[in-house]
Amino acid sequence: MRKIRNIAIIAHVDHGKTTLVDKMLKMSGTFRENEDLSDLSMDSNAIERERGITILAKTTAIDYKDYHINILDTPGHADFGGEVERIMNMVDGVLLVVDAYEGTMPQTRFVLKKALEAGVVPIVVVNKIDKPAARPSEVVDEVMDLFIELGADLEQLEFPVVYASALAGTTSLDPDVTTQKETMDPILDMIVEHIPAPDTETEGGLQFQPALLDYNDFVGRIGIGRIKRGKIKVNEMVSCVRLDGSIKQFRVQKMFGYVGYKRVEITEAEAGDIIAIAGLPDIEVGETVCTVGQEEALPLLRIDEPTLQMTFGVNTSPFVGREGKLLTARKIEERLLKEAERDVSLKVEPNDLESFTVSGRGELHLSILIENMRREGFELQVSKPEVIVKEINGEQCEPYEDVQIDVPEEYVGSVIEALGNREGIMENMAHHENQVRLNYTIPSRGLIGFSTEFMTMTKGYGLINHTFKDYRKMASKMVGERKLGVLVSMENGKATAYALGQLEDRGVMFIEPGTEVYEGMIVGEHSHDNDLAVNVVKGKKLTNTRASGSDHTVVLKRPRLMSLETCLDYINSDELVEVTPAGFRLRKKILNTAERKKKEGKKQA
Repeated sequence: MRKIRNIAIIAHVDHGKTTLVDKMLKMSGTFRENEDLSDLSMDSNAIERERGITILAKTTAIDYKDYHINILDTPGHADFGGEVERIMNMVDGVLLVVDAYEGTMPQTRFVLKKALEAGVVPIVVVNKIDKPAARPSEVVDEVMDLFIELGADLEQLEFPVVYASALAGTTSLDPDVTTQKETMDPILDMIVEHIPAPDTETEGGLQFQPALLDYNDFVGRIGIGRIKRGKIKVNEMVSCVRLDGSIKQFRVQKMFGYVGYKRVEITEAEAGDIIAIAGLPDIEVGETVCTVGQEEALPLLRIDEPTLQMTFGVNTSPFVGREGKLLTARKIEERLLKEAERDVSLKVEPNDLESFTVSGRGELHLSILIENMRREGFELQVSKPEVIVKEINGEQCEPYEDVQIDVPEEYVGSVIEALGNREGIMENMAHHENQVRLNYTIPSRGLIGFSTEFMTMTKGYGLINHTFKDYRKMASKMVGERKLGVLVSMENGKATAYALGQLEDRGVMFIEPGTEVYEGMIVGEHSHDNDLAVNVVKGKKLTNTRASGSDHTVVLKRPRLMSLETCLDYINSDELVEVTPAGFRLRKKILNTAERKKKEGKKQA
C-alpha cells in the first residue's frame, strides 16, 4: 500500500502559502531536472497572479522519499472561507503559515478555528523570517495564545515549528535567521513525521465524498475529494447518494490524480487517495459515491451561504457593442451558469428584463467573476451589491462581520467616527508602538463602500480585514449609501478641457479631455450631497481675437482613477457600473436627465 500524507496549507492573505507550496514542489525532486519550471505556479489564473491572491483551492502532490504527499493550497480571503472548511474533511493535517512580522491576523484565526474544529494535526511555519522587522519568537507566542484562545487540546498545543523564507527557498528549525539553509526538507520531514497517515479502510464498500467542484467542457462537472473507504476504478458502475437521500447510478468516465502541478489520468484509486472523478453531470459537494448495493451516506458537508447579491444585466448604454463581443442575455446566462457549476458558493437566478440576480460570499467573490467575464469579451451592467436579508424567528436579520483594523495613531479618531456612523460596535482597542488595532462588529451593509473611504482617510497606511460572523437583527439606520452627489453628463460627445476646467470647483472629475460621454453617464463627484447635471462637451466660443489653439492652455487636476472594486463600492442604488473589455463607466439607471429629475421630484414629494 502507498505511503500517503494529506495536508492543507492555511494562512491569512499574503502570508506566503502559495509561494511556499511552489518552492516545496520545485525543491522536492518531483520534477525532472530538464523541466522548465520558470513559469509554473499554483496560482494559474491571470487575476490570481496579478493580485497575488489564491481564489480557488488547488490540489497538488509531491513525491518525497517514498511518500506521496497531497497538498491543498487554500484561499486566504474571507470570501472564499467556505472552501477552507470543506477541505478540512479531506486532510489529516495543516501547515499554518504565519508572517514573521505581522503575526496572527483575522484570517489566521478563522482558518485555524476551522482546522482545530476538524481535529487535524497542525504544523506552524513562521514565514518571511528574513524580513528586517521579523519577530519570530513573539509570533510563536502569539500563535500559542491563539491556539489556547480557540480551545486547542493538549496534543494540538504541542505543535512543531519551522522557520522559513518561502521567497528565498530556505528553512531551519531555529528562529535565528543565520541558520537558514536552501532546502525545504525540514518542512517535508515534519509532514512525514507528524501528520498521520489517512485513517481509512481499503476493505468494504466504496465511500467517496466530493468537497470541491471543477468543470471541464469535455467531461462536464468534476468532483474532487478523498476516498474514505474501499476502491474505485474507471468504467465501474457506482451509486451516488444525493443530498435529498435519493440514489442515482452512473459510470465513472474519467478519474484523475495529482503529481506536481498536473492533473493526471489514473485508472484506479483506493482509500486515502485524493482524486477527481467525472461521469455524473450534476454531482454536488457533500454527496456520497458508493458501491452499487452498499449505499452508506457520509455526513453532509456545510456550505457557506451567500451573503451578498448583485444584478447582472445586458448593457443598455448608448455605447453597447463598441468594445465587447459577448452582449446578449443568453451568452451572459450561459457564462454565469457555467461559473455556478464550478463554484458551489455562487447562486444564479434569472429575473425578467434580461437580468440575473447573482449571489455570492462577498464583494471580492463577485468582482473577480465580473473581471474574468470582462477579460473574456463580455459587456454587461451590474448594480450596487446588496446584503441578503433573512427572516429569522419573525425578525428581519442581516449579516454581520468581525472587522480588524490596524492604523497609525493619528487616524484613529476619524476611523472610529466613520465606523460609528456605519453602526459599528467596538469590541477591543490595543496599542502597539505607534500603531493601533481596532476590533469591531459591524453590519455587512456598513462595509459596502467603506474600503475606498478608509484608504483615503488613512492615506493608504491603514489595513482592514473582515470575516463573516453571523446573522443579527437589522440595524435601524440606513448604512452603506454614499453621502456626496455626482456630476452627471447631460450631453453626448467628447469631453473638452474647457468644459472640465469650468467644472473643477464643483467637485472631483472621473474623466479627462477627449473621453467620450453620453447623457446619464457619471463624470465626477459633486462637492455637495445632491446630483448635478453638467455639460462636459461644451467648447470655447471662437471670436476674432481667440484662436482655436488657446484651448490647450487649460491646466486640469488629474482625474480620480477607479478600479472595478472602487466602482462597485462607490455607486448608490439608483446607479450602475457599465463593464466592458476596455474598462468601466459609472452611469445612472435612468439616463434621460428630464425623466430622472421628474422621478427625483416625485420621491421628494
